[in-house]
Amino acid sequence: MKLSCLQDNLTKGLSIVGRAVPVRSTLPQASHIKLETDQGRLKLVATDLTMAVTCWIGAQIEEEGSITIPARLLTDFVASLPNEKIDLSVSERGHQLHITCARNEATMAGMDAEDFPPVPPVDDGLSINLGPAELSKAITQVQFAAATDDTRPVLTGIHTLAEEQTLTLAAADGFRLAVHKLALTEEVPEKVEVIVPVRALREVERLLSDQTDQVEMSINGGRTQVLFKMNSVEIVATLIQGTFPNYGQLIPSSFTSRAEIDMKQFLQETRIAAIFARDGAGIVKLQMEPSGEGQPGKLTISARAEEIGEHRGDMDVKMEGEEAKIAFNSRYLQDVLQVLEVDSVALETTSPSSPGVIRPIGDDSYVHVVMPMFVQW
Repeated sequence: MKLSCLQDNLTKGLSIVGRAVPVRSTLPQASHIKLETDQGRLKLVATDLTMAVTCWIGAQIEEEGSITIPARLLTDFVASLPNEKIDLSVSERGHQLHITCARNEATMAGMDAEDFPPVPPVDDGLSINLGPAELSKAITQVQFAAATDDTRPVLTGIHTLAEEQTLTLAAADGFRLAVHKLALTEEVPEKVEVIVPVRALREVERLLSDQTDQVEMSINGGRTQVLFKMNSVEIVATLIQGTFPNYGQLIPSSFTSRAEIDMKQFLQETRIAAIFARDGAGIVKLQMEPSGEGQPGKLTISARAEEIGEHRGDMDVKMEGEEAKIAFNSRYLQDVLQVLEVDSVALETTSPSSPGVIRPIGDDSYVHVVMPMFVQW
């Protein structure tokens, strides 16, 4: 193998695929990055055996070839080089990569690329084209609600349902539920229901800001792998097997109190209350009072910590229904409010012990359900 490329391009490519390299692995090859010539470009691949990231960068190829090199050594070294042309070469039948850049030279011991874990093909299934901005918004608004522990593996993924002309993403961790419906330009030929690891979707979302063309999402016929194909990057992930909870039953169909709240002010008041709530089990209390004749309603957000102090903030809201009280975890409230791109949200409640529902006003594609915290009023 013999080629040259720009240091900036190689650094960017290594940083993209490097996120798939496991911190620890029983398989030595998994801690490596595979370098391979591919149709006039340099192909970089990394995998932790559940997710594989492939990136192509521009290069001048003189001799075809491939090798795997320890990821951390290669990434750290290339990142420290000046922004100039890099020459890479591997002698025939050799397992050493020779790197030259400006007045720097290095030789790194690698392994045979044939021993690198293969990336499974994703074909014979469903393919959907998605707009990068729409997909980014959908992932952002649900990913934070996925569970972080492995006690229920299905909850560490995002339930992905493709049906007719809608792609629905849903995440839940037992305390909250986020659901986003994404309109598709074409009707899907069959209903497909899978659970995508949240880590894979976070990596996709991270790369979407540089994406100009549509993203192709493919799910294989066996419903075991998903592929996200972008401009010069592909991410393949192993789907989570299991049954996701029937979250439709968790979304209340009615309410007794509903308040329309300025989103930015709501987030600001929640953050202020959270300062006190962190020493009080993270609890913030919300009290809604209906408006009088021609007067706005009132929302009071308060938090109290024993031996520390307490806080109370009032907001004017547009309210319908009866007076209501409910308490939430302050972090859960902040998580959802800071990903919404609207001017105001609706908070719907039924009782202090029933879930609260947050809906962005003017955007019917999203709904968020938060379980209440039980407190003494």
